[in-house]
Amino acid sequence: MFENSYSSLPQILFRPVSLSPVATPKLVVANDALAEEMGLGKLWLHSPGALQALSGNSPLAEVAPLAMAYAGHQFGNWVPSLGDGRAMLIGEVPGPDGVRRDLHLKGAGPTPYSRNGDGRATLGAMLREYVVSEAMAALGIPTTRSLAVATTGENIMRERLLPAAVLTRVARSHVRVGTFQYLAARGEDEALRALADYEIARNFPGAQGGPERYLWFLSQVIARQASLIAKWMNVGFIHGVMNTDNMSVCGETIDYGPCAFMDVFHPQKVFSSIDQYGRYAWDKQPVIALWNLTRLAEALLPLFDENRERAITLAQEELKNFMPAFEEAFENGLLLKLGIINRREGDAQFIAQTLQHMIDVNADFTLFFSSLVEHLERGDTATSGEWHGLWQARLAEEGTDPQTRLQIMRAANPVYIPRNHRIEQAIAAAHQGNLDPFHQLVAVISKPYGKAPENAPYAEPPTIDEEVRQTFCGT
Repeated sequence: MFENSYSSLPQILFRPVSLSPVATPKLVVANDALAEEMGLGKLWLHSPGALQALSGNSPLAEVAPLAMAYAGHQFGNWVPSLGDGRAMLIGEVPGPDGVRRDLHLKGAGPTPYSRNGDGRATLGAMLREYVVSEAMAALGIPTTRSLAVATTGENIMRERLLPAAVLTRVARSHVRVGTFQYLAARGEDEALRALADYEIARNFPGAQGGPERYLWFLSQVIARQASLIAKWMNVGFIHGVMNTDNMSVCGETIDYGPCAFMDVFHPQKVFSSIDQYGRYAWDKQPVIALWNLTRLAEALLPLFDENRERAITLAQEELKNFMPAFEEAFENGLLLKLGIINRREGDAQFIAQTLQHMIDVNADFTLFFSSLVEHLERGDTATSGEWHGLWQARLAEEGTDPQTRLQIMRAANPVYIPRNHRIEQAIAAAHQGNLDPFHQLVAVISKPYGKAPENAPYAEPPTIDEEVRQTFCGT
């Protein structure tokens, strides 16, 4: 059942890990639905053997754990050697759906890449990743998933003593832009080729043989990232740390640190406590994604063509496709949120007017769009202000059947997101030993599009006292 194909790659890409057992592990969060989807089953997830493996106490069915090596640009600064400092790849599972998924522990102890850190993680940080990654999955956004959280029975010192925990992250791949950068910086062209071949075979079906496959691989990564960033922005999501070591080449959202969903909309919104200059603000995310993809293209140059100048030209032609693809995906997504199905000339201007209107009225990002759905559900044709008049006129031009429009808008506009204040409330309660608020929050965000009267408080924005203005990495 369990394998680890990554260990067949050149050894420069990873280091073996010595496990750091904990005395009293306890499974506190279990994703039964994901376990079933992966073919593991609920019974296995709740078994004593699974607890020992998912807390880092024992190997997973004789599969040797490893820490993956990578480099990265962090806030634009080059760091040639990073790697899994508090994480380890413990195996992978070929699922019944044909998808091969990694099992990756976060917070299971030090690795050869820990750089004098303890390799542990706080319960709060792991619960944040669990709830946000599961929310993203429910929203239909490609993402790593969370299978389980196990507490270790220990406290670790961060800003204060906090309970420690281990999260089991599930991903189609943990190969990052920084993984390719790590090899390119060391001139390891054959290992670079092996890694590209591995990732293509695993996650990019349809590749042809020959050297053209590597340029095709770049084109596919570009297309997936353009789509992903557009989906983020269409729900008001801010990743927070879009370093090259935090960009998965397979197109999944990875590394939920100081991430957040916006309450009041502003394009330059930043939550991360360490992003002092707004590098990773909401509206900067496509620019940064292109910057990261350019770094990936640079790393892959030896695979494109023996002539470096020719290789650069080929890469530049592919990179030109990112921004048009992103803009089309973002604008089409936003139009659907507005109930506009058939795009026409002038809609880009209307989108700009919409975003400006949201700024002018201090609109809550999620509530703004869900209120439009309610407006149409009531059959209200009255307008309140210039923008609403423009919107009603644009809908009238299209003439789409009202029920069809409502169906599309409901599917494009979530009612429930994991609001920052709700996450912080759940974490605070968990630190006091009460996980009920966390489980309730997960239950609500797992069904983001259907309104339920009993869940109405979860759709409300924070009060002034509840507002969360900064988020933290949680290392």
